[in-house]
Amino acid sequence: MAYRFPAGWLDDLRSRTDIVQLVSRYVPLKRNGSKYWGLCPFHQEKTASFSVDSQQGMYYCFGCHAGGSVITFIMEMERLTFPEAVKFLAEQIHMELPDQVDDQQEQIRKSQRERLQNANRDAARYFHQQLFTPAGEPILSYLRQRGLTDSVIRRFGIGAAMPDWDDLTKHLTGLGYSLQELSQAGLTVVKEEGGRTRSFDMFRNRAMFPIQRDRVLAFGGRAMGDASPKYLNTSDTPIFNKRLGVYAANLLRKERRLERVVLVEGYMDVVSLSQFGVTGGVANLGTALTPEQARLLKRYAPQVYLAYDGDQAGQNAILKGLDVLGAEGVKARVLVFPDGLDPDEFIRRDGLEGFERLPTLSPAAYRIQQLQTGMDLSTEEGRLAYARGCADILRPLDPLEMETHLKELVVKTGFSREVLLQQIGSKTAGQPAAAKPIPRLPRTPSLSEQVKGDLRPQELLISLLATGRIPMDLAEEKDFSDPLLKVLFRELKH
Repeated sequence: MAYRFPAGWLDDLRSRTDIVQLVSRYVPLKRNGSKYWGLCPFHQEKTASFSVDSQQGMYYCFGCHAGGSVITFIMEMERLTFPEAVKFLAEQIHMELPDQVDDQQEQIRKSQRERLQNANRDAARYFHQQLFTPAGEPILSYLRQRGLTDSVIRRFGIGAAMPDWDDLTKHLTGLGYSLQELSQAGLTVVKEEGGRTRSFDMFRNRAMFPIQRDRVLAFGGRAMGDASPKYLNTSDTPIFNKRLGVYAANLLRKERRLERVVLVEGYMDVVSLSQFGVTGGVANLGTALTPEQARLLKRYAPQVYLAYDGDQAGQNAILKGLDVLGAEGVKARVLVFPDGLDPDEFIRRDGLEGFERLPTLSPAAYRIQQLQTGMDLSTEEGRLAYARGCADILRPLDPLEMETHLKELVVKTGFSREVLLQQIGSKTAGQPAAAKPIPRLPRTPSLSEQVKGDLRPQELLISLLATGRIPMDLAEEKDFSDPLLKVLFRELKH
């Protein structure tokens, strides 16, 4: 059920939140006239063009045109949905949330979810404490052998599950949690055998990786020794669905101006990349990439780098991941690790410089590269199959991107450019080539057409300059498309 907030309550939230105080936590502001100014947190700039109006409770950037209320600001800065941002602000000013529904069952479910979240929080704390005890020394030694420092171990909250059958269960029941709650949270396995209840820890003798968003929701555990499975993840629970999140999403929210998210397969990959200085690393949660995860990643950065393991299973997963990202409109690139290495192994071998030198392949380039695997281009059958497969890959591309691949395809297959273009234009191999219209490049609007657009931001800028509320060197003549506003700016400038 979607959480809906009464309009009057939202207005009260906005009015009771001091936007200047809120924004100042993220951006240093300086008062000029009735407004406050600072460097925009949403794009790189050297001259302050970001304004905050305390009276209106609004912000606006004259550079990137970002703007809105306190709720919009928190959504952008903390990477939250609208309901999450509203709850975030309400907690900041100690304002009670309105009742979602007058439903006793819903209140019971809400209380149960809070209990499960608290159980996971207390479990994460216990695992982390155990790591630095004599009993946790073997797991701590393993992590340090993998090159992890205590600093990065603490940053990710990594812990240790003891070998005993019910070590965690005893600890949490001692804190007041019931076996039913621990079972629902995925922390304890409860079985009925011969009229007796038997319980034991889900995770034993494993390095523990908490899966967090705003709270700890689940765990991934890496087995010590030859225990199977190597990685064990919390199953779906009332507070956790592995299809909806990614590992280290809580750290993504703290990153500013990310240019890309690096999606890997394993928890250790994320941790190792972070230790060597790679930002934006996250991992799947034991599933293939889902549409929900793709939409989540799109909120944090404009594109996703698929950086799965270098083995064949990882390469196959990349192909499927590209399909999912493409369907959700997410820009993607592919990092291919040499020698069959995974990201953790590679960065420990080649370091940050080696990682940054890795070529990033476009989806089309990667699909073409994979298509050639196992094909014998020295035979006519191999060249035909390769050319037809490449034609299917290139068909959706724009002419400029297609041209970069056509030249190489001509060399590899021996077919002429004209023949390859005919094949690309054919919807089905063997059918006559259909005429493919030449796409037109977007036409640049004329000045008169631009003038007809919304000039309110430009008019507001002129007003601010004319009244001395912002310095003249903040704006340039090219910022104005309207001829009259250009003239006014030149007069003010001189």
